[in-house]
Amino acid sequence: MSMLKPLREFADRDRVFDMVNPALRAPRLDVSHGTVLYLEDISVSFDGFRALNDLTLYIQAGELRCIIGPNGAGKTTMMDVITGKTRPDTGSAFFGQSIDLLRLSEPDIAQAGIGRKFQSPTVFEQHTVFENLELAMAGPRGVWSMLFARLNAEQQEKIDRALQLIGLQDLRFALAGSLSHGQKQWLEIGMLLMQEPALLLVDEPVAGMTPQETERTAELLVSLAGERSVVVVEHDMEFVRSIARTVTVLHEGSVLAEGTMDQVQNNPKVVEVYLGEQV
Repeated sequence: MSMLKPLREFADRDRVFDMVNPALRAPRLDVSHGTVLYLEDISVSFDGFRALNDLTLYIQAGELRCIIGPNGAGKTTMMDVITGKTRPDTGSAFFGQSIDLLRLSEPDIAQAGIGRKFQSPTVFEQHTVFENLELAMAGPRGVWSMLFARLNAEQQEKIDRALQLIGLQDLRFALAGSLSHGQKQWLEIGMLLMQEPALLLVDEPVAGMTPQETERTAELLVSLAGERSVVVVEHDMEFVRSIARTVTVLHEGSVLAEGTMDQVQNNPKVVEVYLGEQV
């Protein structure tokens, strides 16, 4: 029973790992113009409150973008729109040149190549680090058949690469439940990477981490950019400075400023509404 319970949980976890559903067929991603995500004039209202207000945002292929802003700025709603959890009232959202995100379901969007890492780590604590990555790679074999099939050389190599990338190669046989908070975060990132997303959304990755874990997470996220696009939503300004190439500041549901960290920190509007004494 102890083994079946987490597997049943896995079967119910469409929110994070929808891409393991073999019945889904991903449309082809076209980034020939260099842009992987187009959000244009997106507005979302909840009971009269405008969470997003004509938001326009473009993410380039292979870039690392940091999104900052005060509580209520629209950061979570923006990610909900990108992943299909929330439908906007107006506007358009495209993944590459031709994939209309507003026409796709959450599983379809995940299958198309958008992965989302929520703030709290969600791993299968009764399984090893290796098994967590293997479960995330279930793919066409399905979860149940995977349990009784041996990995081929390519699949083994893929897991080994992920373990090396997230820095858990020496803990491959450790139970996920025994990992530190930071290590669990890295493991879940690794689980998402097993699906080879073209765009990875990461929500407050260093909340609750030690300084050492925070430094390692910065190195990990920087290393992920290039082969894929990475969007990081974070409140820790020192962490953002350590990884930021381009920073977008949201306020009241729209883009207030955009540029390097120095540029946004010296923007009078940003200082007034968000950074204040932190600059």
